[in-house]
Amino acid sequence: MSTVNGTPLTRHGSRVPAIPTRPAPAKAKATPAAAPRPVRTRPTTTARPTVTPAPTIATMIICLPDALPAQALTSHQLDTHFGVTGTLTPQFWAVAQLRVWQRQQLIGLRKGRPASCAGGPVRLLDLQGMRHAAAVGAGIRYQIWQQVVHGTRAATPWPVFETCHITDPDRYPLDTAIADFHAQPRVHAMRLHAAAAPGPGQPAVGELEMYQAGQMAYQHYRAASAVAGDAMLTADGRKLAPASDALAHRITYLEQAVAHLDAFDPDQRLLAVAL
Repeated sequence: MSTVNGTPLTRHGSRVPAIPTRPAPAKAKATPAAAPRPVRTRPTTTARPTVTPAPTIATMIICLPDALPAQALTSHQLDTHFGVTGTLTPQFWAVAQLRVWQRQQLIGLRKGRPASCAGGPVRLLDLQGMRHAAAVGAGIRYQIWQQVVHGTRAATPWPVFETCHITDPDRYPLDTAIADFHAQPRVHAMRLHAAAAPGPGQPAVGELEMYQAGQMAYQHYRAASAVAGDAMLTADGRKLAPASDALAHRITYLEQAVAHLDAFDPDQRLLAVAL
């Protein structure tokens, strides 16, 4: 057993007090036993409860009530009707070969192939096409990511560092959390690739945990996110959102939101809002 700083180091890595070798007992007159020494107890400290960081919500999908007229669907009216401050965003694709009268039912329809819009009836939105395209694009990005991080070990995702920071910001400042996250070799590799090949469509450090889940998992994640966004406001006023940016919480939200989308009536109207 090796000795470190005067104490033996066990195979588990913990330090324990050294036990001195006692000499053989000699015959002597019996003496009264010494009084036991008082045992010192350390004051107990109450651990701080773990704080969950708020999720990043960039796009919200609003399920429009039937009674709400189309004239009220403007960025200026979002706060009045839904308590949301944001702008309409062309998140959805319109189905191909729209008729003239159908174009009037879509919100913020733009030219292009596919034609994008901010929303409209589900039957006029190509949700399946959006999922497929997002999955294909995710597969390509994953192949790039796999080459970029080849030879690096798995990294701890940012939400873990963020949770430690907001749980005890005095002992673990934000600057330290950021530095610790960026100090990981896999994050280095991703940042270097982004610097050498800037532009859209490159693997983002913010999706590190999603990439590390595997190719199929990442494709499913991007496909579901394409139609569900980051949060959803249901027609009856309920808000669906992840508890944090952690992948487990994102998955829980996507399960709920996609199930909600799949159960919609074809005439249900959707609206995408950038927050």
